[in-house]
Amino acid sequence: MTSDSQAVLILALVGVIVGLGGLSVGVLALIRLGKLHRSYSLLQAGEGRETIVDVMARTIDEFRDLRGEVAHLDSTLAATRRDLTMALRHVSVVRYDAFGDMGGRFSFSAALLDDAGDGLVITSIHGRSETRTYLKGLTSGSSDITLSPEETQAVRIARGEAS
Repeated sequence: MTSDSQAVLILALVGVIVGLGGLSVGVLALIRLGKLHRSYSLLQAGEGRETIVDVMARTIDEFRDLRGEVAHLDSTLAATRRDLTMALRHVSVVRYDAFGDMGGRFSFSAALLDDAGDGLVITSIHGRSETRTYLKGLTSGSSDITLSPEETQAVRIARGEAS
């Protein structure tokens, strides 16, 4: 073989290798272009379909609305908790026989308190010929008027201190 034919053979081989390299780069580019086309089709609206941008915008709006609703519920819950502390929700009743000769424990003292111990004590003393009812206000679990032992017991039970 002559040097010219060797050079042509080498040149042909280099051309085939470069051609194969170009072909493989072209195939890889087509594959990548197909992936990009599929990704891009998600962003485009089709018949009866939303784009991902539309879905994201709608989702962001829904989150904003939800955040506002949660803030409103939080403030409502805080107000309800404040109101609940002032509700007369701690209640106890102590029944007793005010006069040792009567059976049936018809007399009673009832304590109605809020969380701070504010409220009232209602006492009804039942006798043979009459019944008397008394009402005493409470502030922090104590009264300006002296409480009877039964009233004190009712207040302590309502506050959860002892029976």
